[in-house]
Amino acid sequence: MKIKSQKDFFSGLMFIAVGLAFAWGATTYTIGEGARMGPGYFPLTLGLLLAGLGAFIIFEAVVVETEDGEPIGKWAWRPLGFIIAANLLFGVLLGGLPSIGLPAMGMIVAIYGLTIVSALASDEFDLKEVLILGTVLAIGSYLAFILLLKLQFQVWPTFITG
Repeated sequence: MKIKSQKDFFSGLMFIAVGLAFAWGATTYTIGEGARMGPGYFPLTLGLLLAGLGAFIIFEAVVVETEDGEPIGKWAWRPLGFIIAANLLFGVLLGGLPSIGLPAMGMIVAIYGLTIVSALASDEFDLKEVLILGTVLAIGSYLAFILLLKLQFQVWPTFITG
């Protein structure tokens, strides 16, 4: 067996691993059946579908000829670091960090923090575009989560709302 596309092959392996992990985790919940689905039914089905997609991608990586074998490049450490840091910052800003005395800053500030830090992962950072994107995401999130779904998120920092 000769791998004809390294990128597709290892992407397929990743899909299979994540899909099987979700399917295995879903088995700790009640699965139910098609007519009476339990809480584990959807993640089990989704995990198995993801694993099946991964198997198909691996099959194509072995069968379909590519020009140069599509080798895997170097790890992109800088973007990876910024994306992980942006997600951690979002969680800290949204919920606060009581151990160091940082209060929750609310959803709007957390979205702007997430957007700005994750945009630093790109080679083309434009603060104006990032702030516009942050505004669109903040308005959309407010409309979706607060107004439509009526979820109880802290929207603004406590020093603003009191």
